[in-house]
Amino acid sequence: MLKRAEKMGFTAMVGAEYEFFNFRETPQSWAEKKGVGPTTITPGMFGYSLTRANVNREYFNALMDDMAAFGIPIEGLHTETGPGVYEAALLFSEALEQADRAFLFKSAAKEIGARFGIMPSFMAKWSAQYPGCSGHLHQSLSDGKKNLFHDARGRSAMSKLFESYLAGQVGALMEMAPMYWPTINSYKRLVDGFWAPVKPTWGVDNRTASYRVISGSPKSTRLETRCPGADMNPYLAVAAVLAAGLDGVEKGLKLTAKPITGTNKGAENIPRAPRTLIETTRIFRDSKVARDWFGDDFVDHFAATREWEWRQWLDAVTDWELKRYFEII
Repeated sequence: MLKRAEKMGFTAMVGAEYEFFNFRETPQSWAEKKGVGPTTITPGMFGYSLTRANVNREYFNALMDDMAAFGIPIEGLHTETGPGVYEAALLFSEALEQADRAFLFKSAAKEIGARFGIMPSFMAKWSAQYPGCSGHLHQSLSDGKKNLFHDARGRSAMSKLFESYLAGQVGALMEMAPMYWPTINSYKRLVDGFWAPVKPTWGVDNRTASYRVISGSPKSTRLETRCPGADMNPYLAVAAVLAAGLDGVEKGLKLTAKPITGTNKGAENIPRAPRTLIETTRIFRDSKVARDWFGDDFVDHFAATREWEWRQWLDAVTDWELKRYFEII
């Protein structure tokens, strides 16, 4: 993707955000619980709480300090809504460097957490009671000197290039979906009203849209793709947003979709995302955009891995089935 962007005259800049739950567990305690009922490090639904962050301040400080020492600078770290939830925003950089940082962040958080008897989880949705964990991706295109997404005269300070990039992403969301939502569990996060966008929508500074246009200064104007989950592979997810956006630029797509306002106002007649991995995998496998940008070998192989994952799920006997059927059938 980056080589193709470079041929088009662009350098892709990306910043990743992760939401993740933190549990008072170790591999041993989790094995003894047989994968049921993990204990969160704090109770309640306190987002942006200094009090809750202070409860585990050594762990909190270690995330900030140790990540920076290993070249993973954190721009912001705070509690999010839900028991034991943190959100980390990684300092933006060129796309490949950011994917490296995002991938290493998850491993580093688990290693740092283990020192304090804490187990972070980047599962998209560990409990139906609480919001899921997102993996937002901020993007802009540069010519090496300036941010090409900004135009003070454009709609919401968006350049025509930005509009085409956004149009490409809106149009290809479902075709790229398995690269944003790669697991069986990914789709449990996609629940209306839980801050996880479920439709190909965009809006200006609207967090209920899949694509949030942040029209700031000439340096900060950017697109935030809010649909991926924290369970994404950052290399694949970044490649997917770039492919969809650059496809829109290459084709000169017009941004004809209207922005949503408020809480999904204007999205009433837009179809929602499929609810299962197998559905999005089939769309991805048949996508001309995906095959053009990723090639047949990758599309066929990745689709096969997602189909295999789906078959493993079909063979599983879950706690839900035991609770629902064991006694009464």
